[in-house]
Amino acid sequence: MSTVPRSQRLWYKALHQAHLWAGIILCLPLMALGISGSVLVANDLIQDWTAPAAPPPTPGAVKPLSEIIEAARATVPAGQTPSAIMLPEEAGQPITIRFTAARPAPGGDRPQGGERPAGAPPAGGPQMGGGPMGPGGGTSVRINPVTLDIHSTPAMGGNSVIRTMRSLHGNLLITGREGRELVGWLGVVMLVLGVSGLVMWWPRPGRWKAAFLVKADAKGLRLHRDLHGAAGIWTLLVFLVVSFSGVYLVFPQTLTDAVSVVSPAREPRSVMNAHTVEPVRGTPPAGVEEMVAIATAAVPDASLRGLFLPTRPNQPARATLARPGAAHGAPGITAFIDPWKRSVIEVRDPRTYSLGDTIVAWQRPLHAGEGLGIVWAVLVFASGILPPLFCITGIAMWWIKRRNRLARRVDAAAARAS
Repeated sequence: MSTVPRSQRLWYKALHQAHLWAGIILCLPLMALGISGSVLVANDLIQDWTAPAAPPPTPGAVKPLSEIIEAARATVPAGQTPSAIMLPEEAGQPITIRFTAARPAPGGDRPQGGERPAGAPPAGGPQMGGGPMGPGGGTSVRINPVTLDIHSTPAMGGNSVIRTMRSLHGNLLITGREGRELVGWLGVVMLVLGVSGLVMWWPRPGRWKAAFLVKADAKGLRLHRDLHGAAGIWTLLVFLVVSFSGVYLVFPQTLTDAVSVVSPAREPRSVMNAHTVEPVRGTPPAGVEEMVAIATAAVPDASLRGLFLPTRPNQPARATLARPGAAHGAPGITAFIDPWKRSVIEVRDPRTYSLGDTIVAWQRPLHAGEGLGIVWAVLVFASGILPPLFCITGIAMWWIKRRNRLARRVDAAAARAS
């Protein structure tokens, strides 16, 4: 007779049923999120591996940034203004200038430009190619800083398949906030499934080694159970980190507030909009060369990676910088610049972050498979394959058990009839 208390057995049975039916009912959307995430990470890895070698730097003096911007402006539609300058890691390589079409600000008629283009170091988002930009309207131009020749670039966001994968992963192809929030709640379900799966996997004394392995001659129900449990426990940490970071990207302020209970933290997007400046009447704002000089003087041991230009008179400029050896996608340094007073308002440096700020800043790169090298990227890619694996093995276990129960009932009925 079982020595496990009845209340504990009932609780375990309820947890098992919740885990089972949540997985079955939400199987298709969870698989879609996992597969699309793996495709996006794989696309980034393939682009990195297959990208042609950068041409040798063009000899000669680099033109002033203002002249480079004007040369790039001549190639874009009228009405677009420069919003970002992305600098190469090697001198003489092409510079990317991003132009944004003005659009009405929410609640008013003042025009505003686009927010941080994907790939800016502060948030660690995945980098995209150049070309026509998204719904906000705009153009990305790559230009040789020495000759001012324009370089052709791929479409922003990749081809139609990759754009579809981004939409599927970001909002399940549902336009508007509703789709994005649905993805966030599915991320919560993944976290619950991961934790509940750990509770149900927890082995009895003496069976720990077997719980981490798939038995060599396993088949049928045993095979699916071993696959489900072993794959889950070996990948649980990555699965939970990727799921949590996905939830964070949908509900950043809510989770930042939760992190702040343990350690002070500021949500990166709110930080980007926290500063305003006061235009000085009769004084022109600083030009791009001045702002670059101000930023590099503020963080002399780092190199400039990008300059995001103000699109409103009361908006500061934002420079992103990286120290030598900084990993691709890792949170970078951000300097906020007052173009009217020609001074630095604030420098956000990961070296001085609180624990809470560090946790928050790493969520985007962790989710995108960036910031920790190729091993982490491969692990994040593999985590996207887990939902299909869990769905297949979980449904198979349920179906086999159901079939076996029905068979036993038939046998019992036949035995009674005889």
